[in-house]
This record gives sequence, structure tokens and C-alpha cells, in this order.
Amino acid sequence: MTIGVFDSGLGGLSVLHFAQKMLPNENFIYYADEKHVPYGEKTPEEIRLLVNDIIHFMIRKGVDAIIIACNTATSALTMAYRKRFPIPIIGMEPAVKKAIDLYGAEKKRILVMATPVTIKGKKLHNLVERVDSRKKVDLVELPQLVRFAEKGIFSSAQVGEYLRQALQSYDLPSYGTVVLGCTHFNYFKNELQKLFQNTPHFVDGNEGTVRQLIRVLFLSTEAGGNGITEYYFSGKPVDESGLKLINSCRIQLDQVFGIN
Repeated sequence: MTIGVFDSGLGGLSVLHFAQKMLPNENFIYYADEKHVPYGEKTPEEIRLLVNDIIHFMIRKGVDAIIIACNTATSALTMAYRKRFPIPIIGMEPAVKKAIDLYGAEKKRILVMATPVTIKGKKLHNLVERVDSRKKVDLVELPQLVRFAEKGIFSSAQVGEYLRQALQSYDLPSYGTVVLGCTHFNYFKNELQKLFQNTPHFVDGNEGTVRQLIRVLFLSTEAGGNGITEYYFSGKPVDESGLKLINSCRIQLDQVFGIN
């Protein structure tokens, strides 16, 4: 079986990371829309047009299912839109419910970090209204992190200063949980951790999204396969420089996923 995974850029590699570990028997096609990144500063209409082209590309490649490894793209697409296509399409949303289920009983607050489109979207606000009965959730936009990640800049004085400025109006010691509502944000756990008085719980939707795919397709997670992954940047096979950047991202992901 071949599974398509796509994102506006390199953030979705964090979802692919889990998918490859949990489904070693399957083949994957990873599509980064490097030509149009970032999605988080586009209109929902622009995003839908881009995603439509990507889904058709994936279908022509013969994938059996698609993971939208992008919270921003998922926020711009309705379930009815996804059902227009002949294969299962699994979206993802900020893991607010997971954060509340796991840590909502703690006294500290929950901070959801995402792109402007996700933060402003009705889908996230409806989710928070539905699950945040204790009114403990706050939202913050961090669009520049996507641009840093696309350049392979995960830890630097510039990143640290950006985060300090973007979060200066938040009482960071009052937060015990951080929801990473953009797949690009996983790369910055080390930098984010430095800003909090105590190490917060980091929560994302990556594993849950892959488990939903497994449920939908009734896939086996038994090891022993020799799965192959193909990489594309905006419809073109990734060249040598692109592969170097992907490998750099994967090394960073191996490091940061060791952090709670």
C-alpha cells in the first residue's frame, strides 16, 4: 500500500516520522509544497486551490490514502470537500482535546501555538469551545517559525528573540502544557523549552493522525516490511540539496521527540 503525506513544506516530516515507525510495511510519498509555503498567511480559498492540485497529483501517483500533515490546510477544508475524492483523506487539527484530557486537571493553563489561518479559523474556535469547559486554553500565532523551519534554522539567537517577542505578553510560568498546532513547530521544542520556568508538556496531533489512518484502512503495524519513501517538492522529485535539507530535519526530529 502507498500512503501520501503532504504539507505546505517540511513540517509534515514530523507526521511522516511517526507513520514510518508505526507502519514499516507501507510505502510513502511525501509532498512538500515548497513553491507556496507558508500556507498560514494565505486565504482559505488560496489554500483549497493548492490542496486540490496536490490531492490530484497524489491520486495520479496511485496512493491509497492521503494524510494532510498540515493543521492549516485541514482548517481550510471541510469534511464534505475531502469526501469528494475517491480515497480516504485524513486531516489533522491542533490536539487541544488530547491536551485537556491528559493535563486539563492540572492547575496550570494550556497554550495553543499555530499559524494565523488556524488560530483565526472557526474550526479551532469551535473545538476549544466544545472541550475547554474550564476556560484554560489560550491561543497564539507564531507564523515566523514556519519560515525558520523551511531554512533549516531550528536553534539560533534569531529564533530565540522572535519567540521572546511573540510571547512577551503571556505569563509563561502560568502554562503547564503547550499544544503545537503546526507540524513545523515540533522542530522548536528545545527553543520553546528555554522560555518556560518549568518544562511544559508538549502535545501534538501527529501520532493521533497516524492512528486514525490505521483505523480507517485497517492497517497492520507489524514490523518486517521494506517500505519505500519518495519525496517531491511542489510536484518535482527532490534533488540532492533538497534531500540534505530533509535529512537535517529528520535529525532534528529524532532529537526533539525525546522531549516530553
